[in-house]
Amino acid sequence: MHFQQLAYFVAVAEARHFTRAAEAVHVSQPSLSQQIKALENELGAELFSRARGNIALTDAGEALLPLARRILADADTARHEVQELVQLRRGRIRLGATPSVCTGLLPDVLRAFHDLHPGIRLRIEEGGSHDLVRQLARGALDLALLVLPLPAASPALTTVELLQEDLVVLSSTARPAPGRRGTVRVADLEDEPMVMFRHGYDLRELTVAACRAEGFEPQFTVEGGEMDAVLGFVRAGLGVAVMPSMVAARAGQDLRMTPLAPPGLRRTIALAHRSDVAPPRAARELQRLLLAGRPDAPAGAPAPGGPGPGGG
Repeated sequence: MHFQQLAYFVAVAEARHFTRAAEAVHVSQPSLSQQIKALENELGAELFSRARGNIALTDAGEALLPLARRILADADTARHEVQELVQLRRGRIRLGATPSVCTGLLPDVLRAFHDLHPGIRLRIEEGGSHDLVRQLARGALDLALLVLPLPAASPALTTVELLQEDLVVLSSTARPAPGRRGTVRVADLEDEPMVMFRHGYDLRELTVAACRAEGFEPQFTVEGGEMDAVLGFVRAGLGVAVMPSMVAARAGQDLRMTPLAPPGLRRTIALAHRSDVAPPRAARELQRLLLAGRPDAPAGAPAPGGPGPGGG
């Protein structure tokens, strides 16, 4: 008795028609009939009555049907469990993140994940939160690190807050420090030349909105750069830039990090995935590692939306 024969038997039992069943399982009708006959010979009983073209289950067929369905379901479960384990050895994760998160948060996390699962291939897609939401929705990403609030409500996504991060003002040590007494107010940026990211960066929108809330439009000496370019322009003394504290901490000794005066500016980083599709096992392991780093995460807590390390 083979799994394929049981699958053909269930298809005929559900369709009550050999030709339609063959179409459903993508084989020719003679091949399906031959396999059903072989199954009947092995069991020593007819499974279908074929009186005047009407296909009906015999008593033997009625007895076999629930058992066949259970056997096929158990086989699918076994296949899924093995595939889940294999994914942790040679799977792939498609992770989206905003550029500042790629620079500030991901290097240490991905190094730790790679040490645990060296066979997993990591593909990183940088982009603004709006672009990453679209890629998640169409299935191009397994997980994404986004800045909240999202550009638009998206009930199809599940988001979990990872951390809240202070924003700071980054400037060249070759220029006078912005602000006074070791801090800088958003209002002080009106008199500071600024280096600005390209459109699509969450940091650009947040900075411009904060300046407008203080009643002025920021003055850009250079705009349109990516993260590394903006850091280079600030390092060259072309202007200051509002940066996440994680990025500023890695920027180097030739750049000065000045806190924003209270109430300051903060942003919330969240981990997102599609609500209707569970991430692959490898992605759930990365999700677990990221969530375990939250300040409020209990030790050994499993990632939402998927089982913990010992689950399926």
